[in-house]
Amino acid sequence: MITFKTNLGDIKIALDFDKAPVTAANFKQYCEEGFYEGTIFHRVIKGFMAQGGGFESGMLEKDTRASIKNEANNGLSNKRGTLAMARTQDPHSASAQFFINLVDNNFLDFKNESVQGWGYCVFGEVAEGMDIVDKMTLVETGRRGYHDDVPKDEIIVESVEVA
Repeated sequence: MITFKTNLGDIKIALDFDKAPVTAANFKQYCEEGFYEGTIFHRVIKGFMAQGGGFESGMLEKDTRASIKNEANNGLSNKRGTLAMARTQDPHSASAQFFINLVDNNFLDFKNESVQGWGYCVFGEVAEGMDIVDKMTLVETGRRGYHDDVPKDEIIVESVEVA
């Protein structure tokens, strides 16, 4: 179990090492290294998802390790409360950024091994604290530099505990 202590409250995350072993291990390693401490949820879209893991306060981008293989073909679905890896257009470009699905987002699921069909790998779920995640959607968002949907009041991961 991983606990993200945020300035809005605690979010407990259960990882799925059986269905997404590479992705879960990657996320856990970032947690153990303290990578996520001081990061912000930098993109929050009500009725869609809350994304974090890539920026520190002030929208300063963090350096990450190499990208990992996309394991979206694992049978897991982007349902409300699940965690999935964020990535670029390249299906195998995920590194540290992740998002929490605020609703069922089945359109993000794996369909086939094409650029358009790979989808986004689900690797865990919120075990406790979905009420905290829902609180994120109440924060006013706007544009900051090249980024849209950035919370005006930062949502900060203050510490991470791995149990």
